[in-house]
Amino acid sequence: MEFLLLLVLVALFAGGLLWWRGESAARKERALADARAEAQRWYERLGGQVMNLHGDQPAVRQSLLDAGERYTAAGSQLEQARSVKQFELARETALEGLAYVRAARVALGIDPGPELPPLAAARGAGQLTKEREVDVQGQTFRAGPNPGPQTPHYYPGGYHQGRPVPAGWYSQPLWKPALAGAAGAIGGMLVFSALFSPAFGDPGYDAGYAAGLEDGGGDEDFSGGEDFSGGEDFGGGDFGGGDFGGFGDF
Repeated sequence: MEFLLLLVLVALFAGGLLWWRGESAARKERALADARAEAQRWYERLGGQVMNLHGDQPAVRQSLLDAGERYTAAGSQLEQARSVKQFELARETALEGLAYVRAARVALGIDPGPELPPLAAARGAGQLTKEREVDVQGQTFRAGPNPGPQTPHYYPGGYHQGRPVPAGWYSQPLWKPALAGAAGAIGGMLVFSALFSPAFGDPGYDAGYAAGLEDGGGDEDFSGGEDFSGGEDFGGGDFGGGDFGGFGDF
């Protein structure tokens, strides 16, 4: 009798273990399918926007070029994705591309469309709300909240070397590694330090920057007026994460 009872218990345990494993596998499969569908949805939306928007203004052309690069990157990521995390990265790249599409629509003077889910890589980076202009090593650099002939490069916000860089329009895409490398680490550091100096008194950006530093666990002291931090290097970042979006922007 005791032997039969033991056999029953073993059978029940084995059956429960098999059920749990099957249920766990099914949950993982559902999560993978949901992540794939979500990434595919944003990717297809990005493709439709990229194909249907056109414009001759420098800000429009540059934003659509950046959006097209993200579309290509997201497609490649989708083809190679085998895990939920990889599909989430493809989704983020597609959303980043759509942020550039919204920028192009703004530059065209048309409705930018519905708000997008926030970019994970831009969380806490802030947003420029006033024009900024500085001269560094004989060159003039500009940034501001609106597109224009002198600020044709949009950036959706992100981090370089652990420091937040706000969303806005810039005269040069200094966040791209190739350009930053050409300018040199010192040049990139000076440009970002000067552009984002507290002397500009930009409440929309300052609040986001402070939140970004807190989120990132930064212990920098930016209280020294024009001396923004003495030594940070903004030049080689990869926001796209490292490169979060796959193109050295984050």
